[in-house]
Amino acid sequence: MNEHTHHNTQSAADTHGALHVDHHHGNGHDHGHHKETFISKYIFSMDHKTIAKQFLITGMLWAIVGGLFSVLFRLQLAYPDESFPILETFFGNWAKGGQIQPEFYYALITMHGTVLVFFVLTGGLSGTFANLLIPLQVGARDMASPFMNMLSYWFFFIASVVMFSSLFVQTGPASGGWTSYPPLSALGQASVGSKIGMDLWIVSMALFVVSSLLGGLNYIATILNMRTKGMSMTRLPLTIWALFFTAILGVLSFPVLFSGFILLLFDRHLGTSFYLSDIVVAGQVLPNEGGSAVLYQHLFWFLGHPEVYIIILPAMGLVSEVMSVNSRKPIFGYMAMVGSIFAITILAFLVWAHHMFVSGLNPFLGAFFVLLTLLIAIPSAIKVFNWITTLWRGNLRFTPGMMFSIGFVSLFISGGLTGIWLGNSTLDIHLHDTYFVIAHFHIVMGVSAFFGMFAGVYHWFPKMFGRYLNNTLGYIHFWVTLAGAYLIFWPMHYQGMAGVPRRYLDFRLWSSFNHFNDLNIFITIVSIIVFAVQLLFVFNFFYSMFKGRKVRSLNPWGSASLEWTTPINPGHGNWPGEIPEVHRWAYDYSKDGRDFIPQTEPLGPNETKH
Repeated sequence: MNEHTHHNTQSAADTHGALHVDHHHGNGHDHGHHKETFISKYIFSMDHKTIAKQFLITGMLWAIVGGLFSVLFRLQLAYPDESFPILETFFGNWAKGGQIQPEFYYALITMHGTVLVFFVLTGGLSGTFANLLIPLQVGARDMASPFMNMLSYWFFFIASVVMFSSLFVQTGPASGGWTSYPPLSALGQASVGSKIGMDLWIVSMALFVVSSLLGGLNYIATILNMRTKGMSMTRLPLTIWALFFTAILGVLSFPVLFSGFILLLFDRHLGTSFYLSDIVVAGQVLPNEGGSAVLYQHLFWFLGHPEVYIIILPAMGLVSEVMSVNSRKPIFGYMAMVGSIFAITILAFLVWAHHMFVSGLNPFLGAFFVLLTLLIAIPSAIKVFNWITTLWRGNLRFTPGMMFSIGFVSLFISGGLTGIWLGNSTLDIHLHDTYFVIAHFHIVMGVSAFFGMFAGVYHWFPKMFGRYLNNTLGYIHFWVTLAGAYLIFWPMHYQGMAGVPRRYLDFRLWSSFNHFNDLNIFITIVSIIVFAVQLLFVFNFFYSMFKGRKVRSLNPWGSASLEWTTPINPGHGNWPGEIPEVHRWAYDYSKDGRDFIPQTEPLGPNETKH
């Protein structure tokens, strides 16, 4: 871009920034005139910071529920013969005689996947950090539409209530796997988990899609239209770039899933045959003809694959920021980082059929998806090398947030490498639907995304609550979770290579898998320990919110980005006076003999414009 056009676009942005500031001048002071009640401040709040806390705390509650489900089905896998009377006390007929019943086992794995993928790692992660950081880091008073933002949370909350209520219906929650493939999900008579629980699951997911769309459109509009004076796109922190592309992915892919769910409801209740054809249930031939169960798989995975990047991109953005601040170095390869996020966003839409190599997909078509799947490793590798180079010879501060960021990179590498095996359509014939798949995606997108989320929570907690989390508990949380994640999921690769199928509740009848009995017990014990440590984090979070060490300085981490120019406990409107003007990018660390230079400081005589 030549200097002239750059100047024009800059002045247009400046004009907008000036209008924006004048319009809101003194907003921080005047806001106290109408009295805020508890309900308007904490419940139906339109302040992006409060909405971020609502998403975070709701996500944390869901994470406890989803984690508990995994502990329950791990108990079944480790001790299929034993009975645990306490389970019958809590779950009644679903754990008759203290043993988890097959129907309940499938409900547990279905709800575990649904809750953690959508309600924790999509809603909890994007909802929290997009809301908290976008206005603060681009220099805006609030989101483009605070009302839409509030609606986004409340749709998420209603979706949560509907999903949670499905646990209490008599026939039990949905039990067709988190992907809910038909015909199991399309026929009420197929299983107990296909009855009312399945309807509640679909309705909840539809509400969740509405929440994601309301949020995503808002995030995009805010980043494009509400940047402060001087904040060109290339001066944005990488967190904002990541959240921007995440929102674009969501807005383009969630409607496809929504349409798939609507057709599924039609098949269930209106007698249509979008996904059903030539089916016999209990000796009775169903009249449905002409549908295709594979159509649903295409609609699901067209969201499902962008979905994994919707989960991992915000974590990548958070880690880039936390790592740069705590290395006291500029992020290595800023434009390459932005370019790789862009490349991942494009490629995310072109790889969905790699989930369907064994669905009867034409092998010739499969070859294209293999190529595109392996291509997505290139931008991912660029990011990994840039993170490592950012750490290289940095003046590292090992805060809990930094530890989780480094842990994220470790998990992302080791989990991502196994994707090269699974992305190969020939190898996938053997590995598909085995524990190898479980191991791969739990490490690369499950645990990694959690580590990015934890890095963000430890790093921005002082901005959210004006207090610090306890560091000792933070280090215990990190080390046990990192070691535990590898001890749980690494051995599963070997089980998968041996052919152990996923979603089975009892392997005793297979002589070929008996030698894994001790390993299953080991994995279960570790998973219980890891779950206990997550409860320690929850304790640390709520205790520190009220009793943690108070933040005394405006910028506790010595960070160059805008959010640390606000008061320690910013009010609605973020800055008491005018919004500061930005003169440089967000990564001027260890420059010209100084530890860091904030974005708001004008360029010196010898500095070049970024």
